Amino acid sequence: MPAEVKLRLALVDVYGKPLGETVDVLLRNQILSGVKRVSVNAKNKIDITGLSGAPQGRYKIDIDPPSYQYLSRFINLKASGITEFPFTFPVDPDKVTKVNFTAYAKLVEDLRTLLEKSGKVLGFEGKKGQDLYGSLDDIRKAGLMNIATKLDATRLTNGRTALSYVQELNELRGDRFFAVVPKELREETQNSVDAGLFHEADQSLHKPPPGFAHAGSFKSPDRYGNVQLTFFMNGNDYVADIDIDDAGGFEHIFQVLRNKFSGKPTHPYNIHEILVFRQKLDPGYTFEL
Repeated sequence: MPAEVKLRLALVDVYGKPLGETVDVLLRNQILSGVKRVSVNAKNKIDITGLSGAPQGRYKIDIDPPSYQYLSRFINLKASGITEFPFTFPVDPDKVTKVNFTAYAKLVEDLRTLLEKSGKVLGFEGKKGQDLYGSLDDIRKAGLMNIATKLDATRLTNGRTALSYVQELNELRGDRFFAVVPKELREETQNSVDAGLFHEADQSLHKPPPGFAHAGSFKSPDRYGNVQLTFFMNGNDYVADIDIDDAGGFEHIFQVLRNKFSGKPTHPYNIHEILVFRQKLDPGYTFEL
């Protein structure tokens, strides 16, 4: 006698830890008319029975956890026995109640040096170093930590990290920052194109600051969560607009059904989830939900 058809779900966050909360699961059979709804606690693997197996085992599954984003995909169940599917869930930024950031003293040296030299950040004039770090709201601080982490993990062909070249912050936003950089960073980034560390990118959407002209834009080759450096020059003075792009792939990475932030500046908490899940980078902060 064939074994009972059983769907086994492993629902985890980007760190691979079980969600540990009750989730709603909706299964719609795509061949028959069957619909199954269950609410289950995702602290362990979940077994769902009462389903059809192949050749009638194709389902659309929708999973809605309280604190994470809504996921949806199509699955095929085996003719009998257990079919196991893992799902990784990014946090829902709206459900974050607190963000725990790395203490200033534990930041990488290049980031501390950058903050110490940044006393004229728009909206935070007169603050620098630990004072500046402590004054930033969660969104700006998360954006800073995302980009600094990615830049620190990006080594140019001369062996230096991209972060080590950034001299002074001018403006911080959740999805990007604007900074004073040396001409050398632009040249080393250009030189790194032939090594496959960057490729040239469209700079037309990045507006130069007053008095500056476009000086090239470059993206890292990451499929998701690539860093883009867009340079502007005024004589020998250089500034850069630096951001991490989800490359329109956030929905694809996680099978997110409804990304409420589509069409808006990339939310830094989404970038955090991409960096942790896809690039195994630690942006230096965690969430409480």
